[in-house]
Amino acid sequence: MFKKILVANRGEIACRVFRTAKKMGIATVAVYSDADARSPHVLMADEAVRLGPAPAADSYLKAELILLAAKETGADCIHPGYGFLSERESFARACAEAGIAFVGPPPKAIAAMGDKIESKKLAKAAGVNVVPGYLGEIADTDEAVRIAAEIGFPVMMKASAGGGGKGMRLAWSEQDVRDGFEATKREGLASFGDDRVFIEKFIESPRHIEIQLLGDQHGNIVYLNERECSIQRRHQKVVEEAPSPFVTPAMRKAMGEQAVALARAVGYYSAGTVELIVSGADTTGESFYFLEMNARLQVEHPVTEEITGLDLVEQMIRVAAGERLSFGQDDVRLDGWSIENRVYAEDPYRGFLPSIGRLVRYAPPSTTDNDPSSPRRRGSRTYVADGADTSAGLDSRLRGNDGGGGEDAVRIRVDDGVAEGGEVSMFYDPMIAKLVTWAPTREAAIDAQVAALDAFTIEGPGTNLHFLSALMQHPRFRSGEITTGFIAEEYPDGFHGAPASAALKTTLAAVGAVAAHAQVTRARLIDGQLGHVLSAPADWVARVDGHDHHVTIRDGRITVDGTPLDATIAYTPRRAHRAGERPRSADRRDHQAARRLHAHRARRAP
Repeated sequence: MFKKILVANRGEIACRVFRTAKKMGIATVAVYSDADARSPHVLMADEAVRLGPAPAADSYLKAELILLAAKETGADCIHPGYGFLSERESFARACAEAGIAFVGPPPKAIAAMGDKIESKKLAKAAGVNVVPGYLGEIADTDEAVRIAAEIGFPVMMKASAGGGGKGMRLAWSEQDVRDGFEATKREGLASFGDDRVFIEKFIESPRHIEIQLLGDQHGNIVYLNERECSIQRRHQKVVEEAPSPFVTPAMRKAMGEQAVALARAVGYYSAGTVELIVSGADTTGESFYFLEMNARLQVEHPVTEEITGLDLVEQMIRVAAGERLSFGQDDVRLDGWSIENRVYAEDPYRGFLPSIGRLVRYAPPSTTDNDPSSPRRRGSRTYVADGADTSAGLDSRLRGNDGGGGEDAVRIRVDDGVAEGGEVSMFYDPMIAKLVTWAPTREAAIDAQVAALDAFTIEGPGTNLHFLSALMQHPRFRSGEITTGFIAEEYPDGFHGAPASAALKTTLAAVGAVAAHAQVTRARLIDGQLGHVLSAPADWVARVDGHDHHVTIRDGRITVDGTPLDATIAYTPRRAHRAGERPRSADRRDHQAARRLHAHRARRAP
């Protein structure tokens, strides 16, 4: 087994690998840019090496600097994480030439799967279903129009070396092809240095399903069930779950066996993912087609870990060290249901614009193990809520756990690489954390997500927490009738919040007023305050959804707009909620303080 591992990455995935390495007794080395000098992954590692300035091109993408860091620290293996150098054949070869093990697939497999045109040819030769299309080189727009017409509209034009939703255009007509073919070529050249484009049939009502593979260097390959990744925005995944609510056992077996056949054809080992596009309109479940293969660990790998009980990072390390898989296909289990939401620093109310800045407050959904210096705090935390129903008092019911819990337990997992006071930088992906839930059923896993999202507190940059909560509560998502067009279809004009009933707005007004009343009351009891004997004001104005509600709190009774509230509002320093209901999270802002801040800035303005 290796003695020291260097992770050629940052943030959440670096923490994730370090956590497993420490469990295996392997020393750890972090690399970092100037922007990450005090990041959790740097503090978590046994050693850390500076690479260079903040831009990735000057730091994390400098293969020669990473190899030098490995040599100087004595690291005998490198894990690339995902993104950056993870799918660079040249980096895997450079590691081998330097005598350092690459924790990933062999270079030839990376090369074979990195080219979308060649990978589709290999998939077809291996007996894998491929989308009808044209995989040869297309000379010009006129030839593209002819090919598209032969395939039959609609078609998708894709850059051969594309990825991450770039270099893709949908064409419903000949004019769409004429308008978009050259633009697709330019985008492929600008983003990936390759202007080749291929055209394939667009699958209507598409679902995005992927098969997780794991193989060793002795020819053993297994598939670890499937993940549903259909909830996407602009071809970027937002929500993932395992298993899929659409896939049947027969489909799972067929998909898995074809994925294994492709992996064998290219001599694949380590963890990898075969992505498939599936026609949701086909009730037979036979219309699934090869999309691409990712020769690396996927961002969404935790949901597979949750339903199989496997640590994929540990398996990758053991495979890289030459060990055989300790289990076969018949040993792979499918236990319960897991869902992952990607928490991003972005503003859903403003077209999902990226949001950067300092994390003024960062409190994941737990009341335990929130010490920023705790190694367990960084990279991954798992909590268990007793009972599948997490609709009431999630915070008070979560307890630290290493994966145990009874048959009815609900597991809440947070994979992150940030800490309170840290910065969400403009230089890197804006993902803050991955919120993962597991439960015996899909419905319980979704309910756990709703409760955990409500308990997730982030102040500073804008986040998509509200949007994710709305997704989890959307009737169509809960039904499982989803496609890759879900977000565009359900939110065609963007996200503006979920509709709230009059009763809910009344409750929120009362909750906000009670929270403010309690904070003022507590502040007046601080020693040395002139008005410590005075009570907090009884009359408040709470603005909910742009409308003012007059709230009176007197002698333990609450009145909203002149009507007594027939309920009890419970309050803790973290939240206030109406007793007997699911705890509700609300952003409360003091409008008087906001006006003072605005006036202060106005006076200082030139």
